[in-house]
Amino acid sequence: MNRKKIVLLLIVALGIGSFYAFDVGRYLSLENLKANRDGLLSFSSGHRLLFIAGFIAIYTVQTALSLPGAAILTLAGGAIFGALMGTLWVNIGATTGAVLAFLLARTLLRDWVVTTFGKRMEALDRGLTENGMSYLLFLRLVPLFPFFLVNLACGVTGLPLRTYIIGTMVGILPGSFVYANAGASIVSINSPGDVASPRVLLSFALLGFFALIPALHTGIRASMKRKGPEESSR
Repeated sequence: MNRKKIVLLLIVALGIGSFYAFDVGRYLSLENLKANRDGLLSFSSGHRLLFIAGFIAIYTVQTALSLPGAAILTLAGGAIFGALMGTLWVNIGATTGAVLAFLLARTLLRDWVVTTFGKRMEALDRGLTENGMSYLLFLRLVPLFPFFLVNLACGVTGLPLRTYIIGTMVGILPGSFVYANAGASIVSINSPGDVASPRVLLSFALLGFFALIPALHTGIRASMKRKGPEESSR
């Protein structure tokens, strides 16, 4: 491992270690958000641009280092900025952080992940390379796949960065809006889990499966083409 990678790894380790050493996670709770909402709104109204930049920066770091707290931050975006603007700032922060996580995985973890997971990574790599947008939208929309794992997994495949950025921005929009919209009426929420009802999760799953249709269509056509020559040769 060269010096640049070692320095980068130390920075990542320092960031993650600081988060847990200073117990930053205790501030990322629904109770704290409710208790401090008025103060945050007051500060935001007086320092709008600074507050937006700070919010995006915090969300970016949280996502890039795969730290807990994304749901609370998204609720906070809606509670402070409103549903639409909250969704926008969350999307920018989450996408930027996801890109950084993607690049970190591609820079630091590629060899280790490929060696560790072997053929399972080959299948994922092939799917994302051949039908990158469809697969990525499916992974982003279906709540079965943790956000940070998708970031890291995509980083060690041949998925083009441009496809990853667009797919991430589009794929996280529905979930971001649902949470930001809920955050806009934060008083009625008792836990982050209240937002992700079975009906909402089912809707995301259906969107994810619709996103897979182009990939399935391509696979069926490829299978039919392979069968054609085989049948004609009999």
